[in-house]
Amino acid sequence: MDTPQNDIGTYRMDLCRYLENVIVLGTIWKDTSGNIIQAHGGGILKVGSTFYCSLFSAVSCYTSTDLVNWSRQNNTLSPVSGTSMSSSNIVERPKVIFNQKNFEYVMWFHSDSSNYGAAQVGVATAKSPCGPYSYKGSFKPLGADSRDMGIFLDANACLLYASDNNVNFKIAKLDANYYNVTSVVSQLSKVNLEAPGIIKRNGMSLPAYWLFASHTSRWAPNPNKYFSSKSISGTWSPEADLAAQSTRTYYSQNNYDLPLSNGNAIYMGDRWRSAVLGDSRYVWLPLDFSSGSPKILQAEDWSIDSNSNSWTIASGTTYGAENGTRAGNSTLITNSAFSGCHGIGYIGHSGTLTLSNVLGNGASAGQWVAIYAANGDSSYRNMTLSVNGGYAIVIQQPDTGGAPISVPVKLNLKSGSNTLVFASGQNYAADLDKIIVYQQG
Repeated sequence: MDTPQNDIGTYRMDLCRYLENVIVLGTIWKDTSGNIIQAHGGGILKVGSTFYCSLFSAVSCYTSTDLVNWSRQNNTLSPVSGTSMSSSNIVERPKVIFNQKNFEYVMWFHSDSSNYGAAQVGVATAKSPCGPYSYKGSFKPLGADSRDMGIFLDANACLLYASDNNVNFKIAKLDANYYNVTSVVSQLSKVNLEAPGIIKRNGMSLPAYWLFASHTSRWAPNPNKYFSSKSISGTWSPEADLAAQSTRTYYSQNNYDLPLSNGNAIYMGDRWRSAVLGDSRYVWLPLDFSSGSPKILQAEDWSIDSNSNSWTIASGTTYGAENGTRAGNSTLITNSAFSGCHGIGYIGHSGTLTLSNVLGNGASAGQWVAIYAANGDSSYRNMTLSVNGGYAIVIQQPDTGGAPISVPVKLNLKSGSNTLVFASGQNYAADLDKIIVYQQG
């Protein structure tokens, strides 16, 4: 067996979907058998040329050689009755690292009771990446709470965890077997952080370590932050934004950040939907370090070359909602957060918007279209869309905090001119800003 590539570490599949080598922000992600992947909070280990991804339902396992197409494997860890990981307990954010001393795989995870009162970590071990893993136990690291957590492997392995009722964030060194923690090597006090990840940028100018995390706002998104330090046990910089605050990290929460060999990375986040957690989505976006500090790049449709680690962000054709034809109650609105400062509101209750002369390529696989809309509610709003008089599809728009964010939809557009009609039945939809039509499916 090849030696695992621990410099890749663990990464979570969050936020986006790969389809035919295209990453599409916030859409449904399916495995190679056509089944929906549920991998929120999961982790990835690279062994040779294969990536292994795991999550808990039991902890299942997916494999891929390109980070694009994922195949479902056997469960790696199953509930154990009478323990802290029974079927009535919570197991979240599993991360696997390889221990070269024992030549075994060690899984760490957030282990908790159904009311999140236990606040523990759990540990399991196996001789192969997909297991089966043997549960070793759950405990509070050094006697303190641990909820959202991650693992970072450098010269030493470290546990990253939200502690003390999420008030303090800690980094603790693991023992030589990776079964327990030995000491806290760094603490950020009174920061209320969760969903952590760390990147070390080898060969780069200092600072070398970059910590990514969200603040605590339950299932609702918030502007995720980054911190930097010259040492894993050193003093961390003040927090800074990964993306414009108004986007709330493109309605996502960080879970893992995958370093690339060219010095950049991939941000991997979850777009949680608290009312229907099983319908939560993935948000993967380029994480660019070209300015010296990390910034998420906006990209609805993009691809990455697994050999060169370079990405390509697709360009599309934009159609502003204000240029469409309004009917019924639909109204031209002014909003400085919108492109062109204008959008269309009151779509629904007989209010419609028609966009004509939308150009398509007639591809049998369809084309991705990003629907930009702003929803100031605290819950989702639905918008319907019909193409060329066909049946209406439903677009579910999350609450956006007032600034428009995109929701992807795949449309069958004929070659040449197409007509798109937006409506919303008896309910009002989100305010429509624009659409972007991409050529690839």
